[in-house]
Amino acid sequence: MNRYLPWIAGAVLVALPFVYHSPYPLHILILVLIWSFAYTSWSIMGRFGLVSLGHGGFMGVGAYVTALLWNHAGLSPWIGIPIALVAAGVLALVVAWPCFRFRIVGHYFALVTLALSGIVLQVITATRDWTGGSLGYTPERYQGGSSIYALQFADKETWYLIALFVWAVGLAIWYAVDRSMIRYALEAISEDEDAAAAAGVNVTAEKLKITVLSAVMTAFSGALYCQYQMFISPDTVSGIAVSLQMVFAVVVGGIYVALGPTVGAVITILMAEGLRISFGTKAVGYDNLVYGVLLVVFIIFLPKGILGSLMEARWLRRSPPQRQVQPGPA
Repeated sequence: MNRYLPWIAGAVLVALPFVYHSPYPLHILILVLIWSFAYTSWSIMGRFGLVSLGHGGFMGVGAYVTALLWNHAGLSPWIGIPIALVAAGVLALVVAWPCFRFRIVGHYFALVTLALSGIVLQVITATRDWTGGSLGYTPERYQGGSSIYALQFADKETWYLIALFVWAVGLAIWYAVDRSMIRYALEAISEDEDAAAAAGVNVTAEKLKITVLSAVMTAFSGALYCQYQMFISPDTVSGIAVSLQMVFAVVVGGIYVALGPTVGAVITILMAEGLRISFGTKAVGYDNLVYGVLLVVFIIFLPKGILGSLMEARWLRRSPPQRQVQPGPA
């Protein structure tokens, strides 16, 4: 039965929008799936000790480059999104290569990426003539309404299926990395870089591979979020707050479990929506405060996250008891 469970769950998820048509729950599910992909992108490198606080910058690049190319150059998102992904990958290389080449690791690497996130936010805000600054930016609506060319769809069902597919691809990439040789190389690097290099691991190259992959995936989530919401602002797709939100969601859900970021996305989205409904505009910034407090609590008391701790407890319960060997007669 367990072998068929993923297929049954997948069939239920695909059939859901055709059975349940309520717009608001579908909207929440779409946001959960998009942010789950973004959080999975962060966890792909975060699980190996590469703690980045700059992924909000990559998400902002993906969203704004796609929207700007559509509005100002008339380029379809089918062309604009790949350009945005290349831009995010190049940015990741420019920032990460000097860090890895000169052994800037740990807290110092986190601070460098934190600066990157802040710089992207300031650039978006400062170039208000192009990006709208802090007021936000809206991609132009396609005149014919829904359009595959413009990647704009009026119905929630289509966006749900797109988001579901992207989420599944994110999980597939997570599992591919988990079962590849790069996982063992990065685990060795996270334990001891010098020992890994002595064993023949190209430390800089392996770190760059996983960083660029994570940055490109995060930029794609930003582009997808832009196309779905049809409105972006520096605070929603870039900056330090978005980066910290990613860290919080992954840590709470479980950084070493494939579905951990998804659990974190469910918690963060429902928390943000609950605060918005309960307090309205007075709740602006409350979610970041809650994220910070809960992040500290989880790091101290539940470092493996909710799903990771549950799976560990289940594994321990299934482990057979150790048989004690009775000493024989002398």
